[in-house]
Amino acid sequence: MHLHPLSFSFLFILVAGVAVMCVAVTTTLHGFRGCAVREFSFVAQKPGCKGLRITTEACWGRCHTWEKPVPDPPYIHRHHRVCTYSRTRHMTARLPGCQPEVSPLYHYPMALHCHCAVCSTQDTECETF
Repeated sequence: MHLHPLSFSFLFILVAGVAVMCVAVTTTLHGFRGCAVREFSFVAQKPGCKGLRITTEACWGRCHTWEKPVPDPPYIHRHHRVCTYSRTRHMTARLPGCQPEVSPLYHYPMALHCHCAVCSTQDTECETF
């Protein structure tokens, strides 16, 4: 295949432009500090049903956190916040291929607004070390 010099130049500019856009988006996401609503996909599953891929809105981001040593037990003062839901809409999906005794309904939250807050086990999986 022989490309005309102008076609080659156009193709090069197009590829370079796409590469710059990809780097800019990646850099923006990696440098982002805060908490925001973002599209998220997952496979909804429960015993007795087939999985269903769901795309929804979820919370995503990084929150300001710190630890400092103190002279008295527990010897550390912690300030940890996580990006979590502040407003949600409750959604329901119908899973395919469920056994007769299993409800096909799958409930999940859709984020409407997110914020940095102390982790609450009522709506978030909190891990401690």
